[in-house]
Amino acid sequence: MKFKKEDPKFGCFSNFTPCTFVFDSVTYHNAEAAWQAQKTLDLTERSKFAEYTASTAKRAGRRVRLRPDWESVKYGLMVAVCYEKFKQNPYFMEVLLSTEDEEIVEDTTGWHDNIWGNCDCPRCANKVGQNLLGKALMEVRERLSNEAFSRVIYL
Repeated sequence: MKFKKEDPKFGCFSNFTPCTFVFDSVTYHNAEAAWQAQKTLDLTERSKFAEYTASTAKRAGRRVRLRPDWESVKYGLMVAVCYEKFKQNPYFMEVLLSTEDEEIVEDTTGWHDNIWGNCDCPRCANKVGQNLLGKALMEVRERLSNEAFSRVIYL
């Protein structure tokens, strides 16, 4: 299933969706800010992201001093941020778990992101999106599903 942030039910999968959660001892108001903050190892700089909107965080993330290991840790950090977002927001977790084993793909048609999602516009027609956000969400879904199953067994 494909989603966009404007989708009434599945829009909560977007990192731009407003929500409050704690990640690495900092309270953020959207997953984009939490993830962009991880681009820097400067804790003072990172703390500024706590009050950013998603759009502001995305722009600010382009200007921080990038941590040297960013390319090797960015996907794992996306999974970690998404896990905390969904774990701490029960309605979002319920929506994510309701997708069961469906493939989740962010429809990035409009901004041509074929790394974190998949764009279907004519310009991108011959590109296969990596769908890294969708893959991260499916990983989080599996982990949350397993945790829920474990709680039921031990009750």
